[in-house]
Amino acid sequence: MKPIISTVFVLFIALFLVACQSDDQVVNLYTSRHYDIDQELYDLFTEETGIQVNIIQAGGDVLIERILSEGENSPADLFMTVNVSLLEEAKARGILQPFDSNTIVDNVDQDFIDPDNFYTGLSMRARIIAYHKDRVQPSELSTYEALTEPQWRGRLLLRSSSNMYNQNMVAAFVPLLGEADTRSMIQGWVNNFARDPQGNDRDQARAMAATNPEGDVAILNTYYLGLMLTSSDPADVAVAEQIGVFFPNQATTGTHINVSGAGITSTSKNVAAATQLLEFLTSERAQAVFAGGNFEYPVNPRVEPTQFLQDLGPFNHQTVPFSQISQSMETAYRLMLEVDWT
Repeated sequence: MKPIISTVFVLFIALFLVACQSDDQVVNLYTSRHYDIDQELYDLFTEETGIQVNIIQAGGDVLIERILSEGENSPADLFMTVNVSLLEEAKARGILQPFDSNTIVDNVDQDFIDPDNFYTGLSMRARIIAYHKDRVQPSELSTYEALTEPQWRGRLLLRSSSNMYNQNMVAAFVPLLGEADTRSMIQGWVNNFARDPQGNDRDQARAMAATNPEGDVAILNTYYLGLMLTSSDPADVAVAEQIGVFFPNQATTGTHINVSGAGITSTSKNVAAATQLLEFLTSERAQAVFAGGNFEYPVNPRVEPTQFLQDLGPFNHQTVPFSQISQSMETAYRLMLEVDWT
């Protein structure tokens, strides 16, 4: 009986080691990003490392609640979102742990890394003033605050107050301007709305370029225009060709930015593999694809943005600490409701 027992024991150990090795070769990524180019990079990462990337996709806030409800048994290894305030929330609620990687620190501009290394940025978008080239001259534009002036009455287009990009933008102004001046600014915007807020950023551009235009200026993210210019829909290309880009507040607080980023979960069973994936995504080679494929700005300073973004020129961006933006989110949304920004 001993040889049989020994054989069974050895087989059990072998299977156990294989299972452990298999577990180490998987990263469970909870992400709110939904771009085909991301999947191409994950496939390349798997091809080069043998580490499989399992994707669980939902809204960032939904994923946070899911990780919390799963508790210590959560299979999540990485949490990724396009909303930096949600990364801060995830950090505050204890579902992230600091990464330990000099490679990531070396790869990423320090403006886009959490000071405690709980998460790193992966790409950046600028929320600019877009304008119709035939009806607005760049010399007429200056700051976000100046969009409250009477000359823009009935000409300003913005999506709704429920949109996370707008909420983050207003939240960034609370520490920059103070609550009272932020309220005054967004009240001025509402007074100058060309129509009730509706649609996404692309729809604001379409409204400016319509046969019967509904507005002349809008606040939107640069990457939408890049996507429209390269769209398979000739109508969207025609719209984007009529729209100019202006980076506001260059002499003051800088242009507002959105940051996509990711952090390793506090319950990750595969920290080494998760770290390896973050190192890969912040590398020069991957950044050119991850950011460039979606017309976003890379966070790796050694990587040039796409030609479309280079043609827009350099700009100064806001440097409000992400923690302050997150802490101001409730105040920002309250102010938006107070001024009847629907």
